Amino acid sequence: MPGVPSGFEFVVHGEHVEVRHRGRRAATLRGAAAHGFLIDVERADPQQVMARVTGQYKRGNERAAHRP
Repeated sequence: MPGVPSGFEFVVHGEHVEVRHRGRRAATLRGAAAHGFLIDVERADPQQVMARVTGQYKRGNERAAHRP
């Protein structure tokens, strides 16, 4: 399905969380942000959560909608 986030993964390194997209580091979360992220991943769709954290959720049809 187009527009559905995929290719995300995360790795916990002690006190911080590294979010990767297609094998490349997209974000590093520390402290409260890392803790909140781990809670959100358990409660919601992990791919959606990681897309929001990295800012990759705005890469779909909204670009086409702005074209004349």
